[in-house]
Amino acid sequence: MANRIKSVGFALRGALLLIKTEASIKVQVFIGLIMTAAGFYFEISHTEWILQIFAIALVIGIEGMNTAVEKVADFIQPKFDPKIGFIKDIAAGAVMIVSIAAVVVGLLIYVPKFF
Repeated sequence: MANRIKSVGFALRGALLLIKTEASIKVQVFIGLIMTAAGFYFEISHTEWILQIFAIALVIGIEGMNTAVEKVADFIQPKFDPKIGFIKDIAAGAVMIVSIAAVVVGLLIYVPKFF
């Protein structure tokens, strides 16, 4: 049980470090907060909340993994290496894919609220 509590502590520390140190995460957390406020303002349904929360969490989570990949890659090979660049590009591409999906979810939820 003590190890599980320590693990949660490490995870919380990692999440806070991510938010404190990474500009892209700060932007995404800010957007997530705006979308959360919009959800309250427009009184979105339970299903829409589920989709929105999942989309926000997925973008932030994948961005966190992208950051971890970049940090490990830079640690392993601080100089430019095309193979490391390829790995970093793939990780960034994953962020882009989930970000596009999150935008689509947001549009599907909020565009009908305006019309």
